[in-house]
Amino acid sequence: MSRARIIKDEIVEENVKFLVIFIETKNSCIFMLSQNEDRLGTLVAAIPPGKGLIGPSTSSVLLGGKNATIARIIAEKMASKTSKVSLVSVYLETLDESVAGPILVRLVEKVMGKRAEESEARLESGKVKGEEVKT
Repeated sequence: MSRARIIKDEIVEENVKFLVIFIETKNSCIFMLSQNEDRLGTLVAAIPPGKGLIGPSTSSVLLGGKNATIARIIAEKMASKTSKVSLVSVYLETLDESVAGPILVRLVEKVMGKRAEESEARLESGKVKGEEVKT
């Protein structure tokens, strides 16, 4: 991976727009999740468990606290899934995180699906050209 990968997406549920900006580098991934407009919210950092270790990711709230529970859940899940440092920002204007949480999780899963599709497409194009492609 030479440059950062950026994916933007959205979901509309119950007449509310939920947005995500996903940025992935070689050693980290950043998710900015928000309601109605792109904004920075409660920010959580999580690190994956060390290689060969079994256990949960470790996380810490860096900024804010209003939506810390869902931000920590998503950050720890993504750190474990990607084996990268994960930063997650959650900004909710009107909805409680217990209502918005499942929607945000689906939005993250949608982005991770797009990420997998892009990686697969890169692999296939690399095979056609005879190049080695790293994902």
